[in-house]
Amino acid sequence: MSNYKNLRLDQQLCFALYSATHAVTRIYREHLSKIGLTYPQYLVLLVLWQENEQTVKSLADKLNLDSATLTPLLKRLASAGFVSRERGMVDEREVYISLTEAGKNLKETVCQIQQSVSCETGLNEFEYFELRNKLHHLLETMQLGQQKKAQCA
Repeated sequence: MSNYKNLRLDQQLCFALYSATHAVTRIYREHLSKIGLTYPQYLVLLVLWQENEQTVKSLADKLNLDSATLTPLLKRLASAGFVSRERGMVDEREVYISLTEAGKNLKETVCQIQQSVSCETGLNEFEYFELRNKLHHLLETMQLGQQKKAQCA
């Protein structure tokens, strides 16, 4: 059995990432549910607070989601009064998503939630930023690897 140490659950990067992600999103869900948001809706709002008025396609690209997954989520955000959805004037197939005043006003509350979640990780500021940066680096490295693999095929 010693030849298969790399098959132990505690040796798996995928399981460590999965477990950590599950723990962090659970904390977000607990806080966000108090203000009527889901975790995916929170991610949409983060993108819009950074750059308001975007097409559904642009949001989908930034969130690594397909439009079919994103559209119902955006409809729920619009029903809650946090975003507006408007067809493009030039191309009616394009739908533009913008923050409403209620969506803009939610930013301060969510900022406090983000601070709480950050605190609840138990990481100090340096550890928090170092982990985040390493995860971004991992993602970039893997995306480059996928691009190279696609070029070789």
